[in-house]
Amino acid sequence: MGLGYINTRTLSEHTGRLSGEEQYASAEDSTSNSLKKQDTISAGQSGVVTPLLVGAVADGVATRPTLHETGLPAAVSGSGVPRRSYDSKALPIRTDGSLDYDALYEDESDNDLSMESHGSVVTHLLSQVKIGMDLTKVVLPTFILERRSLLEMYADYFAHPDLFLRIADLKEPRERMIQVVRWYLSAYHAGRKSSVAKKPYNPILGEIFQCHWDIPELPTGDEATNVEVKDGPVPWCRRDQLTFIAEQVSHHPPISAFYAEHYNKKISFSAHVWTKSKFLGLSIGVHNIGQGTVTLCDLNEEYIVTFPNGYGRSILTIPWIELGGTVTITCPQTGYRADIDFITKPFYGGKKNRIQGEIYGPNDKKSFISISGEWSGLMEYKYNDGSKPSKFETFVDVNSIPIFKKKVRPVAEQDENESRKVWREVTAGLKANDIEKATNAKFQVEQKQREEAKERKETFGEWDTKYFKGIGESWIYTTPLLHRLTLEKRDSKR
Repeated sequence: MGLGYINTRTLSEHTGRLSGEEQYASAEDSTSNSLKKQDTISAGQSGVVTPLLVGAVADGVATRPTLHETGLPAAVSGSGVPRRSYDSKALPIRTDGSLDYDALYEDESDNDLSMESHGSVVTHLLSQVKIGMDLTKVVLPTFILERRSLLEMYADYFAHPDLFLRIADLKEPRERMIQVVRWYLSAYHAGRKSSVAKKPYNPILGEIFQCHWDIPELPTGDEATNVEVKDGPVPWCRRDQLTFIAEQVSHHPPISAFYAEHYNKKISFSAHVWTKSKFLGLSIGVHNIGQGTVTLCDLNEEYIVTFPNGYGRSILTIPWIELGGTVTITCPQTGYRADIDFITKPFYGGKKNRIQGEIYGPNDKKSFISISGEWSGLMEYKYNDGSKPSKFETFVDVNSIPIFKKKVRPVAEQDENESRKVWREVTAGLKANDIEKATNAKFQVEQKQREEAKERKETFGEWDTKYFKGIGESWIYTTPLLHRLTLEKRDSKR
């Protein structure tokens, strides 16, 4: 659910994960005895990338691939170390001659590579897999890397933070459920500008991403009340800002957890996601496991959402991605619920990116609202219960509403495990189209992860997450807004 945007939108794909605890590398890696490639599988046209197709590419680079092995044009330095020399024509350079990493990440332009040039790699892959095979057991080649981490991509769920915050303003449970569905359906279209959808960096264990949004259209307090939320997920942000934090909490399986909150609106969202993928012939199917929860703190109300599956289609020609399957949104406290079908395109004819949704009242078998349209464009709704005229009206048109740009603190101020700092040299190499630089820098990141994992194994140490804790099969933010507000109320009564 966001970044430089275009109207024709698709999603990025993720495909497979290598089993085996002895190999610890991020999921873009692809190494096998017969094929060692280090770039990324392209997953669609029109450049929109979604987190829900991420995290399915196999892990495991046993040795550093050479430029000969990548099959991509570049001069071989043989150093194995990321070069620090930069071409000022290709990359943003500060006045002191250093690389401006912040401008690099904010640059939404892209270098599109020819799909045809990688046909032999895809053919080689297809020769090694069978229909129905679980791709978590297959190491896949990859072609084109998105210049950011999956954890940053999860922030795309809040490309329209105003729709999310409006949930907390509505007085009736029925209207709140409608708004939850509206926000949820608006969250799948945002992505980077590109003619080819790309795969983000799969996060290393312990990686963190933090950001926030300003929403000037929704004033929520004055200067006296908008103090920094020191115990919040982004402690340098104020009460009138929507804040976001994500953490890679597990490597096998690769689980990402993320959390967002707005203190003044007393609303939060917490989620965890990981994927399983299967080879389907000329397609790849990605099953998303996990859920998210919208919490309205003042009402003690929760809305539990699930996620659609993803499918990478036409992987031998011009790949494109679609969403499929039924998702649910339920509120245990009020009894309202919604079922939303993400409809896959028929083999012949039909439209892409279609959805059909129904919203039900407590204990009702017939929906009071029907929704239809395209999650990448216009969605319409009509009332079925006679409360309003039974005709379709605009529910949300994602191409006509503003996308709010997230704000990230400068790379120079970030901790070593924050996404943009972790991957900065890989990002620089990709932006400069210097595949050798990107490959070497990426190897350095992953090698450090492997060494740390080996050390933990030898000392029987366990990885300790920082911001999320595992409870059963779920991952929960350790200090959610509801918990902190409850403590504030208790302390104020003393």
